[in-house]
Amino acid sequence: MEYEPKIAPYTTADKNSFGWPTGRERWPIIITQAIDDVFRTVSKCDDDSEKQQEGKAIVAEISKLKYEVQHDRQLTPIRDDGHPDVAVYNSELEVMGNPTWLNVPWLYAECYLFRRINTYFSLSTHWKGYDMFARQKISTFRSSRPAVLELAGRYRDLVQQLHANKDRHVDEETEKSLFMEMCEICLWGNATDLSLLTNLTYEDIQKLQGSEARKASEKNILINDLEAAFDVLIKAKKENKKERRVDIVLDNAGFELYVDLILSGYLLQAGLATRVVLHPKSIPWFVSDVLPSDFAALLNAVAQPRKFYETPSEDETAQDTTPKPLEDQEVDELSFLFQEWSTFHMEGQLMMRPNRFWTQAGSFWRLPKLEPELFEDLKTSELVIFKGDLNYRKLTADRQWDPTTPFVEAIGPMGPGSGVNVLALRTCKADVVVGLKPGQDEKLRQEQGGNPDARKWAWSGKWAVVSFSSGA
Repeated sequence: MEYEPKIAPYTTADKNSFGWPTGRERWPIIITQAIDDVFRTVSKCDDDSEKQQEGKAIVAEISKLKYEVQHDRQLTPIRDDGHPDVAVYNSELEVMGNPTWLNVPWLYAECYLFRRINTYFSLSTHWKGYDMFARQKISTFRSSRPAVLELAGRYRDLVQQLHANKDRHVDEETEKSLFMEMCEICLWGNATDLSLLTNLTYEDIQKLQGSEARKASEKNILINDLEAAFDVLIKAKKENKKERRVDIVLDNAGFELYVDLILSGYLLQAGLATRVVLHPKSIPWFVSDVLPSDFAALLNAVAQPRKFYETPSEDETAQDTTPKPLEDQEVDELSFLFQEWSTFHMEGQLMMRPNRFWTQAGSFWRLPKLEPELFEDLKTSELVIFKGDLNYRKLTADRQWDPTTPFVEAIGPMGPGSGVNVLALRTCKADVVVGLKPGQDEKLRQEQGGNPDARKWAWSGKWAVVSFSSGA
């Protein structure tokens, strides 16, 4: 805690913070979903009574936790499951004076919630490594089928164009426009407007810069520092640096991970990176965050698309419905993606590197002191892209900054002088926001209507910020 900024955090006791409905409404729903998932799996363990009984005990533990949250009980120390982060969580809890669920720093409590649930599985015999959110993740990815198929086709066309244009000069503005399009698709994730990708050719991409599709998406990006990030990558490319690495600290699994892999492939094919390192979580986290197993599941789905998309899900079987068969061209385009990604992976150009630091409770202000090896490793990257709302909250310590505070100031030790070039791609789903122009927050609060003391405009994911900090 000594490395955090001396500014008040957002708490679950603040009626004007999104932490208030999170503690009272969102957490009980999330916990209920976890209970339902484990119960469904338990019901299928008839041939393994030990696993079934242990599963029932886990359901009871999670149900007890739900009761504690709903009745505002004290947070209790996490049981030791052999990982050093337990001591970090528990010492911080002690310093806070063992607060209750509905009067506690929001960021800490939310991380604590998922870490504590994980111990029920990690301390078990038959349920170690079980992801109670896996069903939800894969179901969401299946429901993204139209966007997955369309993007696969567009990506293959783009790669073929990149190969065809390798020996001809492409002006820098065109490259920049293409980079920005890919990053904006990555930014919006499941909300991607695929009309952004209608003209991914070198000839048409310049026209796309002023297209209605781009204008429609850009008007909701309150801060857009993508040009500064591009300048870093194009400079390294011009200098012919042998190793040009880009890191992506991942957010959600499913379609968002799929888009992150599309971006990774583009960066490698365009020569803006020679290696992309993906950073997933080590334990089930914030419902939909990426685990290494999610990466494997996604690759399997892309490798065997007919099996994945044409086999009825549990719900479809119950409703006696059959998915529409894939067309041969769609299968070919997904196969192209699989070959791309698997080749990059085998050649060491695309790799996954988990670290338990990403599931600690504290902010990234602690990174240089608590995980110096990880910090030094990130310094060797040309650009570290932090995806999503939670990573942004951790970069800024989820504190009540004045919204005009510069991003480079709000990320503290990760800012200028750190040696780490940081790019945050974030759709706003929490209170904290920095880098806005004077009066911008007030205007958005006025437009939202209702309580002017709450920053509700930043809760819905409608608005986004793309913020860059040079580590120099």
